Amino acid sequence: MLRIILCSSVLALSAAHAATPKPTSPYVGQETRDIKALSAQDVADTLAGKGMGFAKAAELNGYPGPTHVLALAAQLELTAEQKAGTEALFRDMQARAVALGKQLVAEERVLDRLFAARTVTADGLERALARIAKLRGQLRQAHLAAHLVQTDLLRPAQVERYNALRGYTKGAGQGAGQHGAHRNH
Repeated sequence: MLRIILCSSVLALSAAHAATPKPTSPYVGQETRDIKALSAQDVADTLAGKGMGFAKAAELNGYPGPTHVLALAAQLELTAEQKAGTEALFRDMQARAVALGKQLVAEERVLDRLFAARTVTADGLERALARIAKLRGQLRQAHLAAHLVQTDLLRPAQVERYNALRGYTKGAGQGAGQHGAHRNH
């Protein structure tokens, strides 16, 4: 008899569990994040000044970036002057991106806290989003501008080689591999 009661209880609990709706939000689990809109990896990458795709418009249209140029320095046969220029460009870009990234994460945290504390207002939201948008734009500009300068540091043949080494074809971007004609020097 006890066995029948136990089996009935287990079956009843199983049926109740099966009837409980499963979560349907792709955000399940993200409610425990420190900053809800950013994963821990997003925060780490932003604070480290990583590109996070901000420079794809340049990269995929034939404008090399300093990070990858340095990684391909031997294959691109960089001159000592080109390598020194690229290293300086990378340091400057990195310093700017890290500084802006710290500000961006801080502003995202402020926005999150406004909602968490239930103190957000329409005006406060607009101001917070304007600060975040400005910082994101400045961060993207820092990365894209580095691609412009980097392209000017290279010879056209090196730009073409870079694109080939990165796996891009000339058809992938408008004129990919043909830049360098706009050189400032």
